[in-house]
Amino acid sequence: METTKVLATAPAVAVMEPEDLDDLDRCILHSLQGEARSMSASTIADRVDVSARTVRNRIARLEETGVIRGYQLDVDYEQAGYQLHTMVICTAPISDREQIARDVLDVPGVVAVQEIMTGDQNLHVEVVGTDGDDLSRITRDLNDLGLEINDEDLIRNEYVNPFHQFDRCDQETTPE
Repeated sequence: METTKVLATAPAVAVMEPEDLDDLDRCILHSLQGEARSMSASTIADRVDVSARTVRNRIARLEETGVIRGYQLDVDYEQAGYQLHTMVICTAPISDREQIARDVLDVPGVVAVQEIMTGDQNLHVEVVGTDGDDLSRITRDLNDLGLEINDEDLIRNEYVNPFHQFDRCDQETTPE
């Protein structure tokens, strides 16, 4: 049976507050958001003039506290031969929204779910279908879970950017 990694999990043992992050932590986060695969501890350390060990320790602490929840692969589904990369906008009953969002991850073809806090259209389900029939099956499966399908949009491109508040790499840092 295939396992699915869920990013939204129970809180870690220690929770960090925004004020607990210093400039070095923010620089590490900014660097990893930009290109985690090619961003070694040594590369980050060179940018901010600290040791690679300090960076590795900080990354471990950020992971342990749940600030870093995982490292996700960015797949170009079109390049991989799957033209039907689609965002399905749904409405879930508020009382069941979180559980339905988790259950949606078990539908073959679903690659991500975003749970929206307010209003209608409170679940955004990213799916990849092999053909029109497959997309129809996926939306039927979503409907069977109790979702109302509001809209389906083909995704052409997705652009991401590191969070600007983490860009502290050019400032003086004070390692612990």
